[in-house]
Amino acid sequence: MQHTAGAPLPPHGPGRVPGPGPDPAAGWERQARPTGPPPSQSASPPQGPPVRGRSGPVPQQAPPPSPDTAGHVPLPAGGPVPAPSPSPSPSPSPSPSPSPVPVPSPFAENGTGTATLAVLLIGPAGAGKTTVARHWAQHRRVPTAHISLDDVREWVCSGFADPQTGWNDQSEAQYRLARRTCGFAARNFLANGISCILDDAVFPDRPVVGLGGWKRHVGPGLLPVVLLPGLEVVLERNAERSGNRRLSDEEVAGIHGRMAGWYGSGLPIIDNSRCDVETTARILDDVLARALKSPPAW
Repeated sequence: MQHTAGAPLPPHGPGRVPGPGPDPAAGWERQARPTGPPPSQSASPPQGPPVRGRSGPVPQQAPPPSPDTAGHVPLPAGGPVPAPSPSPSPSPSPSPSPSPVPVPSPFAENGTGTATLAVLLIGPAGAGKTTVARHWAQHRRVPTAHISLDDVREWVCSGFADPQTGWNDQSEAQYRLARRTCGFAARNFLANGISCILDDAVFPDRPVVGLGGWKRHVGPGLLPVVLLPGLEVVLERNAERSGNRRLSDEEVAGIHGRMAGWYGSGLPIIDNSRCDVETTARILDDVLARALKSPPAW
């Protein structure tokens, strides 16, 4: 094998033993040995995959990508909705800018408009609160979600605590769980700029469990409104129901009698005995607009 002139000879390979006498490569080694401090060793080149039968350090694999890098949209942390403050009177502008074309809405111009709201519609079985809440949410100018506590309670398929069998510890636990779930969903909607209306049959004689629980889970900015038609209307609407949503006349009458305790509570009450769904939704929007200017004390 030939080597370039002036380059040091290669070291002895495995299996070669130097012969007796002076090593001819010793002079070359002394000549090529640097006199200064030893140079720093450069980083070893990256090793390839391990080969069976050879020893050596096992290369570390790259960590898996974080689940938040792609395919996931992080949601902002939902906090309780703050209590609404009275809106200041708008000051006249000398040069008003052109306003965008409004979206057609059946509600009045001086209603809730584009405000982000958290509403709790209260009423007995057969008051029409679920239908009215859905209609109000569908016809607003801004995105609005509707959450019905009865629908969330029926997410439990096996072992559902049917209210027709009576109110016991199991039905109470499922009700509390459904209410917490509704409150969590409402906070997430509100954190993303989406209004929310919830409906539930909250009794006035249980403020800590009913209205107080909703206030804890949603926040002090929750606007409660009571929907309370006459008993005859409630009984007629309940007779049109089917399944576990239909209660006996005695139960409906008892619930309606307990709901009468909301009179004198300071909460706005809507008697929709002679109003259709659209008219009741308009009245609800007007009531909420007044509540924004002067929030009720509850």
